[in-house]
Amino acid sequence: MPDTLLDPTTLGDLLRVASADDFDRWHDQIRRTGGCADPIHLTGWTLTKDKTTGETLHHYSTENEPGGRLRVACGNRRASRCPSCAWTYAGDTYHLIRAGLAGDDRRDIPSTVRDHPRVFATLTAPSFGPVHNRPDRGACRCGTRHTPDDPALGTALDPATYDYAAAVLFNNHAGDLWMRFTTRLRREIAARAGLTRRELPDHARLSYGKVAEFQKRGALHFHAVIRLDGPAGPDTPPPSWATVDLLTDAIHAAATHSYTSVSVPAAADQPARTFRWGTQLDVRPVKAFGEGSDITEQAVASYVAKYATKAAENTGTLDRRIGELSELDRHQVPDHARRLIEACKELDPLYPDRRLWAWAHMLGFRGHFSSKSRRYSTTLGELRQARADFRAAQEREALGLDDREPDTVLVLADWQYAGHGHTPGESALAASIARDLQLNRETAREALHDQLTLEGAAA
Repeated sequence: MPDTLLDPTTLGDLLRVASADDFDRWHDQIRRTGGCADPIHLTGWTLTKDKTTGETLHHYSTENEPGGRLRVACGNRRASRCPSCAWTYAGDTYHLIRAGLAGDDRRDIPSTVRDHPRVFATLTAPSFGPVHNRPDRGACRCGTRHTPDDPALGTALDPATYDYAAAVLFNNHAGDLWMRFTTRLRREIAARAGLTRRELPDHARLSYGKVAEFQKRGALHFHAVIRLDGPAGPDTPPPSWATVDLLTDAIHAAATHSYTSVSVPAAADQPARTFRWGTQLDVRPVKAFGEGSDITEQAVASYVAKYATKAAENTGTLDRRIGELSELDRHQVPDHARRLIEACKELDPLYPDRRLWAWAHMLGFRGHFSSKSRRYSTTLGELRQARADFRAAQEREALGLDDREPDTVLVLADWQYAGHGHTPGESALAASIARDLQLNRETAREALHDQLTLEGAAA
């Protein structure tokens, strides 16, 4: 049952669902989705037949399901929309990033990538005006020692002089700035190796995986795992000249080079602007677990996975597209985020190709939240397919079809979209199911950690 008190309407609906004859099957459906907060409803059927004999091996229809529907997970990556599906997405991202750091035999990524130069870099946005912060020493410029959860953190000290237009335009062009950075980085690496840009692919390949994070002030920065491989990618060792120091130096040079900039033309009352990365650039080598560093393969993969499920909503904005500015009042959007959203609205007609209003809920950002180079590691698609294949194998075994050759089986199916979501009572029950599953995972993880600790102590 839910942990918190429910309003009478929700409680009444919950009791209706829990007392229904088909509740157990509904519970099983939602548990299979991981407690999805907004499941997709499908109607339809599948028919499995033997190609040779025409024998019906299995028939399934949603006619006998609760409400005549099958519920499947929504797959939304945003933790604010569906915590359970976001957990799955974060897990996939963790494996993707860690495979590029430690290798994964199942994905044909050798463990020798651990010997390749690899760093964890953070590129930040420039300043658009002073904001409330928590400096290492002393108080904020406003004279206050802010607590970590103070809502004033990240907001402008003087909203009248803060450049909200520049802030959303920077977010909007951040993807272009990243592309210019990686292009320049390859040139910087080649120059340090005594090669031309065209010669570099014959000797080494640059690979990366990155994720975007919104700071409290609403400005983007990127966290990236950057690795140097041999010419064929992770399967080949990097040349002898490829070192962590060389890669680090090249990143600093590329981030500050004049080429690594994006120009935005003047429009109406807006001046021409040139955007570059901020002065806060952090580049640290990634170490294996147990080497006495906080920047380990596991820590980096966990950090990237954490932010892969977040977006701009941690700044107070909405997690969906905004139709009218009046929505900001209904959802009590804080002033700093509101001003950034209003800037998107005002600038949209001046830069129509940038679609600022369409991406106002993302404070102007319109790129991929997480991305990787082609040869960094596996892909999210491959990880999802592996999970689907595993579930399909489980289903074949349960139906007694695992001993049949796939070529001898014909599967016919017809599925239709029938809606999404929960009733209020279903939503409360689904949240309870999701919490139970999460508790089980945490308990299993702690037990595994304790077991490994004991085995390590015994060794």
